[in-house]
This record gives sequence, C-alpha cells and structure tokens, in this order.
Amino acid sequence: MTLEVNGTAIATDEKGYLENTDDWNEDVAKAMAEAEGIELTDRHWDVINYLREEYFENHGNQPNTRTIIKAMSAQWGEKIKQSDLYALFPLDPSKQGGKIAGLPESRRKGGY
Repeated sequence: MTLEVNGTAIATDEKGYLENTDDWNEDVAKAMAEAEGIELTDRHWDVINYLREEYFENHGNQPNTRTIIKAMSAQWGEKIKQSDLYALFPLDPSKQGGKIAGLPESRRKGGY
C-alpha cells in the first residue's frame, strides 16, 4: 500500500504502518492522522514526539499505555488518566500513536 504525501508515494504495509521509518516527517504524520480521523493537537504531538524519542533513543523501546500516562502526566504537569490518552488515540495510544509517529507495529499484546 502507499500513502500519498505532497506528491510523494510513501510505502506502507497492509495495516498502514510505514515500511521505512526514515520516510516519516510531520506531513506524513498529518496524512496518517487524517486517514485515522484524527486532527493533531499539541498534546498529540507531545505523545508522538515522546514515542519517537523512546524508540530511536532507547533501543527500539515502544512504551505501553501506562508508561505513556506517566510520561505525559510529568510533561503536562497534571495527573492524566488512560481515558485522556484514548481521547487522543481512540484505537490504542501506544499502537495508533506509534503508527502515526512512523514507528513499526508493536508486537506487544497491548494493555498494561
């Protein structure tokens, strides 16, 4: 499959994950989010940037939802709940967020 972004075809797998993480940029993220029915806000970008940082700077780590909650609570200076993250990424903050962040599909079984 492909995703068309600014006149460039970006290769994705059958689930919409990028085949090459180097193809990712903010325009690709916006196109992926739009395809998922998500309009990106600053909080979305905070999660996306956190997921990318964890993956690329921490040996391919893909945090689960509980870990994202802790990180975003610290970053945003307020205690957030799982439902706050699911409001941003309804299909699963770690998996759908990771997809929009241009990361490979997580093979973790989800949840905590």
